[in-house]
Amino acid sequence: MSMATGAQPRVSLTDAEYRMFCDLVRKHCGLNFDADSRFLVERRVARRVEELELGSFAAYRFHLRNGPAGDEELARLIDALTTNETYFFRERNQLRTLVEEIVPEMLTRRRSGGASRAVSVWSAGCSSGEEPYTIAMMAREAGLSLGSDLRIYASDISQTMLRRCREGVYRSASFRETESQLRDRYFEEKEGQHRICDDIKKHVDFIHLNLLDRSRIALLGPIDVILCRNVIIYFDKECKTRVIQTFHDKLRPGGYLLLGHSESLISISSAFELRHMRHDLVYRRPIAGEEKYDPWQRIAGDAIESSGGAELESERPR
Repeated sequence: MSMATGAQPRVSLTDAEYRMFCDLVRKHCGLNFDADSRFLVERRVARRVEELELGSFAAYRFHLRNGPAGDEELARLIDALTTNETYFFRERNQLRTLVEEIVPEMLTRRRSGGASRAVSVWSAGCSSGEEPYTIAMMAREAGLSLGSDLRIYASDISQTMLRRCREGVYRSASFRETESQLRDRYFEEKEGQHRICDDIKKHVDFIHLNLLDRSRIALLGPIDVILCRNVIIYFDKECKTRVIQTFHDKLRPGGYLLLGHSESLISISSAFELRHMRHDLVYRRPIAGEEKYDPWQRIAGDAIESSGGAELESERPR
């Protein structure tokens, strides 16, 4: 997800109006606009003011807060303020970690304990659906059974994006990292576009969710793995903290959180441990009473082992 761009607006905001508008959007869904975003925001607001023939930002703001269709209009505005840019198999190593390491680990643990419940995965902020569909395809390629081994949920705040998810039709830009054999196996081509096959589509449940709405998120129940990649970078620290706390509470103990590679929990939360997997680093909610995992200790241990203990010996006092 990225901020929208555009040309010169015909409706301009005063400094006070801009601050009030940004506060309204931030409180609703966490999106944070700074002074550098002002030109872009004004253009998008101006378009809605003109389309609704309201004449001024003040009238539009009143419409948002007090009009009978205020919530619906706010949803339309959020769509206008964000541009969703994603593609299949994005940050592939992280998805390999999910499918090849995390899900098998959880299935093994469950089966050894006599349980048969599927691993639940939530793609939070799924945009136009490429991420959850990629997970389903990779799981199928890895020999996992969709439905019994793995259940996939996906959510977005944009109703427009969710309609695109459910249609499952994509243009060539979505396949920039997709091998042709996988595209041919899981998509049907028609008039220059590709529609995902029903056998994959039926295994992803799409839900309309605002990541700041804890009461609605509660409907999901406990989750094993949450992916929220390249979403919270658009939030301020307060909203990031709220969302990460929600994710912590939704995850079962031992569950995993996968963020984008440009995102970190430093200064946001200390409730997760960082785990060093074969293909990537991921966050995990610790299990009570379990020794907390320290990836740096593992790296140091590997270095000492590879050197035959020479470093350790050199550090001993003489």
